[in-house]
Amino acid sequence: MSLVEASNPLIFPSGKTMKNRFMLAPMTNTQSGEDGILSDQEYNWLVKRAEGGFGMVCTCAAHVDFLGKGFPGQLGIYDDAQIPGHQRLVKGIQSYRSLAVIQLHHAGMRSPKELIGEAPLCPSDNEKTGARAMTLTEVIGLRESFINAAKRAQKSGYDGIEIHGAHGYILGQFLSADINFRTDEYGGDLANRARLIKEIVTGVREACGENFIVGLRLSPERFGMQIHEIKQLCLEFEASKQLDFLDISLWYSFKMPEDENFQDQRLLEQFTSLNFTHTKLTVAGKIFSTEDVQKVLANQVDFVSIGKAAILHYNFPQLILADSSFRAIETPVSRDYLKEQGLGIKFIDYMSKWPGFVEEETDLLK
Repeated sequence: MSLVEASNPLIFPSGKTMKNRFMLAPMTNTQSGEDGILSDQEYNWLVKRAEGGFGMVCTCAAHVDFLGKGFPGQLGIYDDAQIPGHQRLVKGIQSYRSLAVIQLHHAGMRSPKELIGEAPLCPSDNEKTGARAMTLTEVIGLRESFINAAKRAQKSGYDGIEIHGAHGYILGQFLSADINFRTDEYGGDLANRARLIKEIVTGVREACGENFIVGLRLSPERFGMQIHEIKQLCLEFEASKQLDFLDISLWYSFKMPEDENFQDQRLLEQFTSLNFTHTKLTVAGKIFSTEDVQKVLANQVDFVSIGKAAILHYNFPQLILADSSFRAIETPVSRDYLKEQGLGIKFIDYMSKWPGFVEEETDLLK
């Protein structure tokens, strides 16, 4: 795909138009209040990416229930008191003609006990994390928490939502036969393990209407996921025509599958070969250069999701579209450089935990 095509608008099934083929990937940044209310730092980080040319700006994972909190300083959307902050954020993002999308999240067994004050929740008891099995009533409540969060998002003015079903969080825990040992209608075969995520998608679509973007993020590997099951689930969603887009988290856009039974194609091609005609497809994973963007889009992907490169360059889309040879700056980078890119102190501190990303003081003395 050429740079001209990368700059072309994309119309979603909902009718919403994305001005180009670049989405800011949802990323943990630990910058908001412990009450889930948007901070100035998180506002600045996200709105600056809209200013930098991203056609869609997706928030970090925003928890839909206090007990689903996954990290300190996490943005929340479980309480009406959080709506004014979201309204402010949406207005800022949309002022640059970018679509504003919020990722809905519940960490499940990955909720730290010290953050939520009690044992985390899981489809089944989990000895490793100390999580307890959810009752059937709690499962139904979880479904309603996602739907109600989507309704708050729409009330806040968001163009749509992305449901976080990836990376081993609660919905992925339900999908995993290695974690979900329930014997009711939410456990057992894939149809039952996928029941909750399907009910959430259906509920959001019914509550928010056809003109609201509904996306879903899935992991095809790790966290107990099986490639053949995730492919089957994608095909079922394509047939239902309920989703605007699927966001497949690959970790590296051109890696081979880890499963020895799927070595005939790269992991990306396992999904592009499904030939989606309704649902749009995006992927993330080590997309750092103009060449990378062109290569991914040329492989039947509708738009790219940019993570690390968007941290390093707030205007990554503008840089890509202006330079056929552009490549993101090498890491480590200085704290001052990240401040210039719109990261707050808490986000920079969080990124300093990533090996080799932020210059250490010892590096500066060399």
